[in-house]
Amino acid sequence: MKGNKIIVITGVTRGLGRAMAEEFARLGHTVVGCGRSKKEIDQLRANFGKPHDFAMVDVTADDGVKGWAVEVLRSHGAPGLLLNNAAIINKNARLWEVSADEFSQVMDVNVKGTVSVIRHFLPAMIKAGQGVVVNFSSGWGRSTDAEVAPYCASKWAIEGLTQSLSQELPTGLAAVALNPGIINTDMLRSCFGGSASSYPTPERWAKTAVPFLLRLGPDDNGKQLTAPGG
Repeated sequence: MKGNKIIVITGVTRGLGRAMAEEFARLGHTVVGCGRSKKEIDQLRANFGKPHDFAMVDVTADDGVKGWAVEVLRSHGAPGLLLNNAAIINKNARLWEVSADEFSQVMDVNVKGTVSVIRHFLPAMIKAGQGVVVNFSSGWGRSTDAEVAPYCASKWAIEGLTQSLSQELPTGLAAVALNPGIINTDMLRSCFGGSASSYPTPERWAKTAVPFLLRLGPDDNGKQLTAPGG
């Protein structure tokens, strides 16, 4: 945890992403994040100031991710932590009732978006000889439930691609799949309704999860982890 780290976070405008950004910054690290809401990105820029850096990026647009990565790497260098947090969930429905467009949206954000971010940031991390890629999974990436089949499929995919990626990395780097636990976010409320309030808030979760993330290193490569606090 010693020293300032460059932390790249996708999906930084709300939920876990926003809470992590605040806690990393509080601990003295430089946060570089992206999200799709211009209003929220402008607010983050105003609240955090330099050296933190926030951009409006849709992770499903590979060219947009590439342009963002080029700028980040030029301005800040390779990240010490690359947190692929951006994700969406389908509206509760049986699989055959989920439209083709909605299914594609879940896969595009949760899987293809994660891969695009890795594609454009990881080579610089390899060149630097250090860094940890954290792909956010879920309890539903290791188990299943009814009416969230698209989301489950996307997170099971994250687990598999992370395992494969970990076998491809050179010494000094790590890739891990992280189940953050059950947190009271907008996403959870869409599934759990009012009962989501019985779970920790993102801010409470980040107080223990962020130090945990900062301790990750090469020895964790390939591990399927669960964050504390969830």
